[in-house]
Amino acid sequence: MELFDKFGIIPNDVSLYDTAFCHTSYANEARTKSYERLEFLGDAVLELLMSEYLFKSNKYNEGEMTKIRAHYVCETALYEYSLKLGLNEYLKLGKGESNTGGKYRKAIVSDIFESFLGALYLDQGLEAASKFFKENVIPLIENHEVDFFNDYKSVLQEFVQTGKRSLEYKVIDETGPAHNKNFTVEVSIDGIVYGIGNSNSKKSAEQQAAKDALSKAQKGSISWEERMK
Repeated sequence: MELFDKFGIIPNDVSLYDTAFCHTSYANEARTKSYERLEFLGDAVLELLMSEYLFKSNKYNEGEMTKIRAHYVCETALYEYSLKLGLNEYLKLGKGESNTGGKYRKAIVSDIFESFLGALYLDQGLEAASKFFKENVIPLIENHEVDFFNDYKSVLQEFVQTGKRSLEYKVIDETGPAHNKNFTVEVSIDGIVYGIGNSNSKKSAEQQAAKDALSKAQKGSISWEERMK
């Protein structure tokens, strides 16, 4: 399997990886196992590895780590990881599922990230799973190659609620004609500016400001734990 060369894996049990990419539609037709049990295991492995990564970053308190982890292991995140790593190219689908675009169906593509991780864990152990995670997933997060926060304002609001602080969005600049205005918005927490956004609508500019604040927190230029005391 080309996958092994791609990720530097020398498999002990190839059948585990075959199963990891076997959707139920294919399993039913071929009368074989689907990836569902491996997905269950991979979910637990991923949560452990992501928890360790966030803990060792020393950027967040317990409440913040819980919220960030939830976003980094949500369906949208797993979907992005799988697509970036090309895991969906190895999917085995039944005829009907294949003909209706199952190869890019979000629920399926996100599932196989966990099932593959589960297979890798069973075949190579936790150390190998951790190595794969650090070499292939963490760079996607830290280099901002995946963008799976759908509502930045809601995420930022969650952080603020953790510290019981006030959150305010303020339009600081407005340019252009009435039919094509451009807004610049800043977001502040307890009077401290954390992010700035610019867009052709106030709502979009607010989202961009929240995204800017969250991005700075990810990079470590803002310590939420220290500045929100």
